[in-house]
Amino acid sequence: MRTAIVTGAARGIGKEIARRLTRDFEHLVVVDLSPSLADTALELEASGAQVTPVEADLTTDAGIAAVVGATGTVAAVVNNAGITRDARLVNMDESDFRAVLEANLGAPHRLVNALEGRWADEATIVNISSRAYLGNFGQFNYSMSKGGVVGLTRALAIALAPGVRANAVAPGLTATDMVETIPEDVIDRMISSIPLGRMGTPSEIAEVVAWLSSPASSYVTGQVLVVGGGRSLT
Repeated sequence: MRTAIVTGAARGIGKEIARRLTRDFEHLVVVDLSPSLADTALELEASGAQVTPVEADLTTDAGIAAVVGATGTVAAVVNNAGITRDARLVNMDESDFRAVLEANLGAPHRLVNALEGRWADEATIVNISSRAYLGNFGQFNYSMSKGGVVGLTRALAIALAPGVRANAVAPGLTATDMVETIPEDVIDRMISSIPLGRMGTPSEIAEVVAWLSSPASSYVTGQVLVVGGGRSLT
């Protein structure tokens, strides 16, 4: 049975990734802190996949152990879970700075390390970074953590080759619940800087993740795919 782990799967991009991967994997381990994870698992099971929900905090030893305990041999891991604690650098609280680094960078590193010895042949890791790894005003900690995810991905690609491939996806502005909290005029300005002229959708991110998790990308490792409608450095 081919098992895929998707973290941050209760909503948004993570939920859509899990939904997409039910077409390619017989067993999904879906992980989140939110109690709504149970509803997500029920929805995914309706597709015919075997789903194991794990409500866990991946910044803790107990959370990592719960995920590992729910898996056997692992064919794919998608490290999607993450948080934001935005503020200008001069106003950033030290605890918020550390929390974002631990959740966005520390947790993926800890989970991958904990899965040593459990990898299936030709297993894959897809780490969800962000276009913000190139730098975003007011997101010093978030940009730093997502840049670290890029570095982690490249390091894993070398360390785990040839048996495991590791790549990263860096979404740009994507239509999720988080975006709904941004004022409309700000969203309009952001969209005006995107060559394709619109936000992305979670399903578009999920398709790229599915490709990187499949044999179709068998000669791709250590790469970062910016899925941002053409907006990268600007």
